[in-house]
Amino acid sequence: MACISAVLRFTRGLLNQRSPLQLAACSAALHSSTSNDEKLRSGAASNDEKLCSGTASNDEKLHSGTICNDEKLRSGAENASLVENLATMGVDLKMVRRRQPGVLRKAITNERGLAYFLLSKGASHEAVAGIISRYPRSITRSGVHLEERWELWRSIFKSNSEIVNILERSPESFFRSSDNDNLQKNILFLGSLGLNSKDLHRLLTTAPRTFSNRVELNRQMIELLQDVCINLGGDQPEQFVKAIISRNLYILIRSTKRIKTNIAFLQETLGLSNTELMGLLQGHGADILDLSNECLKRNFKNAEKKLMSLGCSRSDVKKMIINYAPVLFVSPDNLKNKLDSLVEGGVHIKQIVEKPKVLDFSVENIKRRLAELQLIDYDFKKNGIGILDSSRKRFEAKLVRLAVFPQE
Repeated sequence: MACISAVLRFTRGLLNQRSPLQLAACSAALHSSTSNDEKLRSGAASNDEKLCSGTASNDEKLHSGTICNDEKLRSGAENASLVENLATMGVDLKMVRRRQPGVLRKAITNERGLAYFLLSKGASHEAVAGIISRYPRSITRSGVHLEERWELWRSIFKSNSEIVNILERSPESFFRSSDNDNLQKNILFLGSLGLNSKDLHRLLTTAPRTFSNRVELNRQMIELLQDVCINLGGDQPEQFVKAIISRNLYILIRSTKRIKTNIAFLQETLGLSNTELMGLLQGHGADILDLSNECLKRNFKNAEKKLMSLGCSRSDVKKMIINYAPVLFVSPDNLKNKLDSLVEGGVHIKQIVEKPKVLDFSVENIKRRLAELQLIDYDFKKNGIGILDSSRKRFEAKLVRLAVFPQE
C-alpha cells in the first residue's frame, strides 16, 4: 500500500501539467498497477504459475511445446508437463531416458511444433513419435530452424518423402547440428568440388557429420588429398578427390594426420610406385584409409604373417592387397579362419591371392559352399574359384547345372 500511496502523491503533482488524453492514460496505468498488486496479494495465479499449470501463454503458442519455470526443475526433476505431452504423442519414454535423459528436464521445448512441422511434410504420427524417441533433442529445435534446415536439405533431395524416410532411419543426421549457416556453407563448398546432387545425397545420408564439420576442416582434407595427387605425379587433383570420396564417404570426418600417415605406410611397406599408389587410393585402397594407424599396421602384419605361412611371397602379399585392400579390414582371427577353411576345402592359396573377394563371405558361408561343392566333386584346380564369390542365387543355379551336367 505504501507503494500505491507514493504513486498517488507523485501523480497528483503532475495532474495540472497534463492534457486530457495524458490524464486518461495515467489513470489507466494507475488502475492496472493497483489491480496487479491486489491480484498478487490475494494469491491469484502469477504468470509462472499459469505456465506450469498448463495454461497457454503467448510464448507457449510460439513454441507449440512445453514451458515451465526453472523453479520446479532446479532439483533435476523431469518436466512433468513435457513428459505428459510426449506420452500423449506416443513417444517411447524409456528410450528417451536411455538416450538423452537431460531433454526431459528442459524448461522450454517444441515437441508439438516439431510434430506439426513433420506431419505437414508427410510424416505419420507413428514416424514422429519414433523420430523423437530415437533423437529426443529434436524437440529443442525452433520452428524457424526447422524450416531453414528443411529448405537446405531440399536443395539436395528431390522430395519431402525422401527426407522423411531418412529421418525415420537416422534422425540424428538432420537434428544433430543446430548450425544452418555452416550446413549451407558446406553444401556450397562440396558442390564447388564438382560433387553433384547424387554425391551430396550419399554423403548426407551416409556420413552426415561431414556437413557438421567446420568448412575449414573439410577444406583442409580436400587440400591434403589434392597435394597427394600432385606429389604422386597426378595432373587431375579434382578428379582424384572425387574418386576417393565416392569410394570412401567417411574420409572427410577423419583427421588429416590419420590419412597422411596411412598413405605413407602403404607406400613404404608395400614398396609401391607412385602410379601403383595412385591406382590403389582411387580404388579399394580408399576404404582402408579409415583405419587407425595402429589398426592398419597390426592387420597388415598379421595378414602378411598368415599368407607367408601358407606359402606366399612378399610379392604375393603386395599383389593381394593391391587387388583387394579391404582384406586389411578383416580381423586376424577371422582372416585365419577363412584362409584355413578355403585351403582345407581344396582351394590353392595362389587362387585366393588372384581372387581375394572370396574373403568377403563369412566363415560359415564359405564352409557351407565348400561342403556343397565337395558333394559333386568340384575341381577348383580345373574350374577355378569364381563360383565361391558369386551371389547366392547364381551359386545355387550353378550348383544345379553342375549336378545335372557334371562336365559343364
